[in-house]
Amino acid sequence: MSKIILGLTAATVLAAGVLAALAACGGAGPNSMSSAEMVLLAERQPVRIGAILSFSGSSYLGESLYRSVEMAAADFGSVTGRGGGARGAVKVEPPIDSGCSADGGRAAALQTTVNLDVIGVVGTTCSAAAVAASPVLSEAGVPMIAPSNTSPALTSDLTGNPGADYHPGYFRVSNNDLYQAEAVARFAYGSLGLRRMAALHDGDPYTSGLAAAFADSFESLGGDVAATERIAKGDRDMSAALARFAEVEPDGVFLPIFVTEGIPFMRQARTVDALSDAVFIGGGALLAADFLAVPETLGMYIAGPEATYTGRNSATGKSAGEVLAAYEAMYGEPPASPYWGLAYDAAALLLAGAQRAARTDLAGIPWLGGEERLLIVRSELREAIEAVSQDMTGLSGRIRCDEFGDCGSGRLNIYHHADAAISDPALIDVAHHYEYEGK
Repeated sequence: MSKIILGLTAATVLAAGVLAALAACGGAGPNSMSSAEMVLLAERQPVRIGAILSFSGSSYLGESLYRSVEMAAADFGSVTGRGGGARGAVKVEPPIDSGCSADGGRAAALQTTVNLDVIGVVGTTCSAAAVAASPVLSEAGVPMIAPSNTSPALTSDLTGNPGADYHPGYFRVSNNDLYQAEAVARFAYGSLGLRRMAALHDGDPYTSGLAAAFADSFESLGGDVAATERIAKGDRDMSAALARFAEVEPDGVFLPIFVTEGIPFMRQARTVDALSDAVFIGGGALLAADFLAVPETLGMYIAGPEATYTGRNSATGKSAGEVLAAYEAMYGEPPASPYWGLAYDAAALLLAGAQRAARTDLAGIPWLGGEERLLIVRSELREAIEAVSQDMTGLSGRIRCDEFGDCGSGRLNIYHHADAAISDPALIDVAHHYEYEGK
């Protein structure tokens, strides 16, 4: 029997024997493992991790992030369990495209749970996909670590209250959008002196949540968000939203939307006389080479993660400079998205958790026949991810997961796109640096 994957809810003699043996050697007992699954691998069988990312509609995110996951897996090497002996080389499964949508996220999660070899997932790219994927993966016991989705609904309000879409087993190394909202509000009000703002979103959990959080933060400082307009994903005609913004004549417009809608919006906004003096500030999804290459985006400010990473990942031993150089040597180009470093850190965190959770001390289980085995219990993997994060650093800085899965550094930049010749997110000027005081 080279590999066995057991659902612990099944009342079988074999499962009972495993649980009894685990309890005898100090592991979790049946009560705490009743909803978990075990992945049991023979010597040299790979430890598989999944990737649910967005390629359709946001290919610049999906490709860069997936490449970074593969690099982290290669740098990590093998997972060895407590007790030594058995080890499993890490294998990254082919990515599943969630399309940045709820339907795509749910379908990708269901497809992932069919593959019972997968111990955990790096994903999703977008919050809309995560809202639908998280409950499916959580129910199956499969942990997910996100590199780029940011909606507070997926974790918490940062004051101890879980978000509406929080499910155990969800983690993210990207920042909670409440950080970005506060950073943009403070920058707009304090540094730019803006007092009257407008905001645009497309209705999904990321864009609508960030627009609302920005409005709360900006108004708490004494400013006024005079209009908040909604467009639909895929819209090209922005005339209705622009007409409303022209009516209220804002000092600035906050745009937490995606590149697909951001490009036509900015092209059309530059033709509206009433907005000629308005300052445009984009959310993190617009920090992309394709967007920055559009002439009408010149002069914008864009909030997002630190595009130039300076840390060293403690799980792989690699510095940001070493990983970036290897990336460019392997693919012949720099990453198209600044979230590449966070994807690397997400994969490394998942594997560091697997290293802590994996067991080889299974001599008391008679049906193993004396062979070396590597056992990963997914419920223990969740706990191990949170535990190893407390002392972990990444390319993005310190990683520390709270009880609701927020592991981000609380650090971000606001960039100023002031040079038309520069479209690389890592090269544009930093106008403001923000660091959350509670981290």
